Amino acid sequence: METVLITGASSGIGKATAEKLLAEGYTVYVAARRVERMRDLEERGATALAMDVTDESQVTAAVARVAAEQGGVDVLVNNAGFGMYGAMEDTDLDDARYQFEVNLFGLARLTQEVLPWMRQQGDGTIVNISSMGGKMYTPLGSWYHATKHALEGWSDCLRLELAPFGIDVVIVEPGVIETEFGDVMMGPMLERSGSGPYAEMARKVAAATERSYEKGGASPPTLIADVIARALAARRPKTRYVAGKLAKPLIFLRKWFGDRLFDKAVMSQM
Repeated sequence: METVLITGASSGIGKATAEKLLAEGYTVYVAARRVERMRDLEERGATALAMDVTDESQVTAAVARVAAEQGGVDVLVNNAGFGMYGAMEDTDLDDARYQFEVNLFGLARLTQEVLPWMRQQGDGTIVNISSMGGKMYTPLGSWYHATKHALEGWSDCLRLELAPFGIDVVIVEPGVIETEFGDVMMGPMLERSGSGPYAEMARKVAAATERSYEKGGASPPTLIADVIARALAARRPKTRYVAGKLAKPLIFLRKWFGDRLFDKAVMSQM
């Protein structure tokens, strides 16, 4: 069975995907900074790796280990990422750069490491977990949305570059999912913009986010895990998969109704 490497596997979509692919018989390597939170996956048969995707030495060491034990990575699921919110004016550029380091450059470096094996065997799949935020936007999310918009374009170019080698590039665009995203996003956002000229907007964004993640409101991460498994099983996977609360309607609205109407729709929720 194919060997899969999943980043950001200590919780949420990454962990659910690992559980799904283990159940389907894949050889699964899971990577995250919080190794202790992947012990349950190890008990199910996964191999846990300590990896901060912004640490090149950890990235190269992880891929080297998989290569030594399995020959190489057949499927890479680039799931590690986080959402940084706050008014653009209030956000330190070092924080903005770190958002890009995690959400784009880290996964790009990891992808560079696994590609030689995939090219050699003439087969492989890269699954990039983007977001509905890669196709639309919300206030105070400028740097987060910038990384996801960049990931979308990066993935499209990569798909064309790798097609001659038999390697598929798949983009997954989740909607509102039961993960740590909301908790990680809200506290720092209010610290950055909870006072000053953007305070009212920050409070409204926080309230709207809480409503989106209310119990039973968000989609379970297993939904995205099922999508990923379906893409891997397909003879010819789609280039994009959209799933989860609000994803399809918001992407549809953004695509077909123009900027001004979308602006009004988003701000009406604030």
